[in-house]
Amino acid sequence: MRYLLHTVAIGVSLASSAVSAQEKVTVAEPSWNGARAIAHVVTAIINGPMESEAEVLTGMNQQPVIYAGMDKGDGSVDVHPDMWMPNWQSAWDEYIEDKQTVDHNSPYKGTSNIYVPTYMADRVRSIEDLRNPEIAAMFDTDGDGLGEYWAGDVTWASTKRWQIKFKSYGLDGLWEPNIVSADTFKAGLAAAYASSEPQLFYYWTPEALHVQFDLTALEEPERFDGCEEVDLDAENWLEVSHFECVIAPNDIFVAFSKSLWDRNPAAATMLKNIQFTGDEVNTWIVEMFENKRDPQEVAEEWIADNPDTVNAWISG
Repeated sequence: MRYLLHTVAIGVSLASSAVSAQEKVTVAEPSWNGARAIAHVVTAIINGPMESEAEVLTGMNQQPVIYAGMDKGDGSVDVHPDMWMPNWQSAWDEYIEDKQTVDHNSPYKGTSNIYVPTYMADRVRSIEDLRNPEIAAMFDTDGDGLGEYWAGDVTWASTKRWQIKFKSYGLDGLWEPNIVSADTFKAGLAAAYASSEPQLFYYWTPEALHVQFDLTALEEPERFDGCEEVDLDAENWLEVSHFECVIAPNDIFVAFSKSLWDRNPAAATMLKNIQFTGDEVNTWIVEMFENKRDPQEVAEEWIADNPDTVNAWISG
């Protein structure tokens, strides 16, 4: 009832610019929880107070396919809810700068680091500690003489970045990447955490993992001119790239097909105006995926609790 009342209030405030019948908006759902949470909030706004139609494309996690779909403008994929930059600089250059077929909002901030559980922090505090063969041996679970770290999912650009970083730090002789899905990694982390076993892994904020577990980011060298020169699209990307400093805070965008300005201009206006914080995204993640609540219910509740914010996004 509270959601319905707020929906009516928003609808009345927009009476002078009522939304006519528009094409359905398709919202991709990449595999990490932040993207999934934003996808549900965006969809709930379009289906709810905007009185239009949107659909979450469950399982749509191949990012090159998402960018190509937005470029086509045929409604196959309209929205990427969580475009991390500069991880996808090549897509930005191609579709936003060159072809100008993809638009975006103003970003929120995220961070990317390499972590250990805090119970390991007395022995492993920095990248320098990873140079110690005895430390690497603690993380060797398959007996091949190399410590393992989770670099990410095979479909993520960040997975390549962490392999480049380990090579650039001179660690590839002691460490090897474990490249598995986020769900597989998290299940392994939970089991290892319960037994206080060593784990080394890439992770980011916002994410509920920081609520579930006590984690410590390893210290890395500060940024300096030339410390990051990466070409992820090169055939020999690992050989031609280097990255020997901490990752700068990420700018994270909602990207959407410019075709929406013609096919559903009200949705395009909302997507251009939408802006949130990492803390808000983390709240959605916790409620949807850690507290196991229905994502649509969480999204609708947040919309009902924040009518002025949502109305400003819709009305521009």
